[in-house]
Amino acid sequence: MSIVLTSRAAEEIKKVREEQKLPVETPLRVGVKGGGCSGFSYFMGFEPNVREDDQAFQVDGVKVVVDSKSLSYLSGIELDFNEDVLNRGFVFKNPNAKSTCGCGHSFTV
Repeated sequence: MSIVLTSRAAEEIKKVREEQKLPVETPLRVGVKGGGCSGFSYFMGFEPNVREDDQAFQVDGVKVVVDSKSLSYLSGIELDFNEDVLNRGFVFKNPNAKSTCGCGHSFTV
């Protein structure tokens, strides 16, 4: 079970971490919470505390941590970064999602 970061996503994560003046070893937490227009929504952010039940992945110089509950929903997910005229931001490509909302930030399983 793992999480895939595209090279674009990894570079953007490193850029944001640097802009926020965080240490290089600060992990990116990716998870799922109840809510959103489709039932579950994604969240991500830098968090220095790694918990006992976290799974950690090292991808392109970025440490990613996921709690054990979220991992079952995120296993095999690809996190990409999109930058075009209309949309700029992280994109979750989740093979476990049965459907997603129009904005792509929430899903059902």
